[in-house]
Amino acid sequence: MSVHGAARTVTGSCYLLQAGDVRFLVDCGMFQGTKTLKALNYDAFPFDPHAIDFVLLTHAHIDHSGLLPKLVKQGFAGPIHATRGTIDLLSCMLPDSGHIQEIEVEDLNRRNSHRGRATVEPIYTSEDAEQSLKAFRPVEYDRWFEPAPGIRARYWNAGHILGSASIEIEIDKGGSSHKKLRLLFSGDIGRGAQMFHAAPDSPDNVDYLICEGTYGGRVRPVVTADERREMLAVEVRTALKNHGALIMPAFAVERTQELLADLVTLTWEKRIPEVPIFLDSPLAIRATEVFLDHADELEGGEEFRRAMNTPPLKMTVTAEESMAIERVSGNHIVVAASGMCEAGRIRHHLKNHLWRETSTVLLTGYQAQGTLGRILCDGARSVRIQGEAIKVRARIRQIDTYSGHADGPALLKWIEDRGRVKYATLLVHGEEESLAALHGELAALRGGDDRIVEPALDDVFDLAAGMATPCVNGGARRLQAESVGRFDWHNDLSKLWLDISDELDKAADDRARDIVIRRLRRALEAENGK
Repeated sequence: MSVHGAARTVTGSCYLLQAGDVRFLVDCGMFQGTKTLKALNYDAFPFDPHAIDFVLLTHAHIDHSGLLPKLVKQGFAGPIHATRGTIDLLSCMLPDSGHIQEIEVEDLNRRNSHRGRATVEPIYTSEDAEQSLKAFRPVEYDRWFEPAPGIRARYWNAGHILGSASIEIEIDKGGSSHKKLRLLFSGDIGRGAQMFHAAPDSPDNVDYLICEGTYGGRVRPVVTADERREMLAVEVRTALKNHGALIMPAFAVERTQELLADLVTLTWEKRIPEVPIFLDSPLAIRATEVFLDHADELEGGEEFRRAMNTPPLKMTVTAEESMAIERVSGNHIVVAASGMCEAGRIRHHLKNHLWRETSTVLLTGYQAQGTLGRILCDGARSVRIQGEAIKVRARIRQIDTYSGHADGPALLKWIEDRGRVKYATLLVHGEEESLAALHGELAALRGGDDRIVEPALDDVFDLAAGMATPCVNGGARRLQAESVGRFDWHNDLSKLWLDISDELDKAADDRARDIVIRRLRRALEAENGK
């Protein structure tokens, strides 16, 4: 098995497995976070797409599915197996991802041409994404199927988002013994009984468990649905006190739908003022339509249908409708993607509101290292958006109870419920600190850590030997371990520009500013003279 993503980072989930002559992937996700990580999306795959026979997909989030159009574009011709909920969500998510890349590359090339730099091509276009959708094949939960001779797979409810799954795989070992190698890929595990989903479930007593650790180091208070709503109500009431706006970055899938349902319910119950609630994300609007199509499969689906047709909720589809929100005065709420503030309309709303003391930004989900959301979370006094420095005067708040991920104790309980893992547990899809915390707790539970592994990016393992035996990787690592899941030089440079700008702003007069600039120039000259 080769680990080509989600190793000591929470993005780019991709695992290559080979059984005899059959080669297949579990997930094929896009890297998110620092520019160094995102640059990997443009590089060649560390395997030949033509040689991949099929893909097993855990769920629709872009960090698990986002490079599937690139895979198809570069020669993959096999089936992509996923649940119906996942396929329906990706029918809008992947073309939207392609469209965002086209827009961002167009903007980047415009700036590159002004700077005399070479132009770049998008990773894939919306048309490429549409083509890739033809490769999808629906699978049912709890039913075995055979994607290739000697290999069986079964999907289990992961309780994370609509259509999410943990995937159980059985591989014939060959020979006369008829023995099988049993693997379980957790995918992303939900936090328990969520608003729309039952608690996650999976088989036990597997040979290898490949488990996510996104929130492996976090402990959340256990709250009821009404307690969670009240926590949200407190944030909303506080944000609206000074006739300000509440800006809520949210993931387009699941998080947005949960937030909207709770905001509408709180309005019905008069626990928050009735103000306009704008859903300003074409993707989130289309995803909401998918949720409505699947409402009969959701916990509380009928109530969700009713909430999505209530007067305070306004869905803005066109760019003109989105820009008109900026002209709204007084209290209002804006829910927009992306959840980590890396793309989409949320960046325009942040640009318009971060400098306002009356505005509040409420972060509602995981913020990966290097993202704008994480930088705001960490208390930045100013940020750069679309090349412009923006002072942060708005209140920055975070609420963790809407996360779609299990916390450390819940992950530990999920692993414990899988029973004895015969050979090894591989901890993936988490930043270094989270994986280390989960590793420590799991080792204490099992009385040792000799069968717990934390793979690095591009690690290769031989699973046939009865343990996760590292193999020599014939190719060079795309990134060294210390570069994964941490701020990179792009983040450092951006912060340096902002710090210089702050120093110049604080200077008493032009003479003081000249002194700052001369000192900077001398430091550069001294560095160049080494």
